[in-house]
Amino acid sequence: MKTILISSLIAITLWADAHIFIYHRFGDDRYPATNTTIEELRREFEYFKENDYKVIPLNQLISALKNKENIPNNWVVLTIDDNYKSFYTNAFEIFKEYNYPFSIFVYVEATEKNYPDYLTWEQLKEIKEYGSIEFHSYAHNHMTEVSDEDLKKDFEKGLEILKKELNVVPKAFSYPYGEYNLRVQKIAKSYGFDAIINQNMGAVSDFSNLYDLDRTALVGKTDLKLYLRYKALKADWKEPVYFPKDGLLKSIHVTTDEEAQNGGVYITGHGWQQAKLKDGDFEFKVDKKLISKRSRIVISVGNKISTKLLIKDKHEAKRDLP
Repeated sequence: MKTILISSLIAITLWADAHIFIYHRFGDDRYPATNTTIEELRREFEYFKENDYKVIPLNQLISALKNKENIPNNWVVLTIDDNYKSFYTNAFEIFKEYNYPFSIFVYVEATEKNYPDYLTWEQLKEIKEYGSIEFHSYAHNHMTEVSDEDLKKDFEKGLEILKKELNVVPKAFSYPYGEYNLRVQKIAKSYGFDAIINQNMGAVSDFSNLYDLDRTALVGKTDLKLYLRYKALKADWKEPVYFPKDGLLKSIHVTTDEEAQNGGVYITGHGWQQAKLKDGDFEFKVDKKLISKRSRIVISVGNKISTKLLIKDKHEAKRDLP
């Protein structure tokens, strides 16, 4: 998601909450939107090192959240989605050089069927000695477009193969394309993961939901310093919860514990606008047509943000909270 206009809403602070970052490809100019250049990777790693950020394993952050511990302001977690071969050929040695732990979320079918741009089982076995292997689905489908039955088959097949090939039972799951809703989240939770990670730009605090952890992409053109200033906004989303059937977003109602009177709201396709808070609440009429079937709504108070992802889902017949 573009950061247009949000910088004007952010107070400049040195530290923020803990941050989970996501990479995809490394040093692969064929796909600039999902690529991180090696030069940029080194600049980011040097910034962490020189500014006293502590790169920790994902499971350390999960453990702290489980135990309701305070989350240190300088914690950073590094994750990689999609098990592209460029991680092994271009970035793996740099991670080892800096001794930075990482978690790689595996698109199982790509390795199982020997897709040429993806890691082999032997390479993943080597990688496993330095970082954790986590789950990113078997077939890498748009999960909100898949039926409950087929979603369950995907989870079961992928997890079974990871156990067979790597003797791994993943502790964490990330959604393909970062796409999810309550229906998909409910099914994912049923497989016993300790944490589920999204791709909503933001931060992680001690109140963060273990099954909806925000994660910011460090791909393409990024502003690491800006991303590190974000804090997690403690917010209860009353409305919207689902993608509206007619595509018309009528209103927004989000409660927070903030004392500020001013904030901001971003809607995909409509950009940012200023918003008033009353007793910590965002509550106002919108009446805007959602332009994309995958729409984000972001609310901000200063440098604190919270995101709701809305995705059109023809399978979402029952609208029960997980």
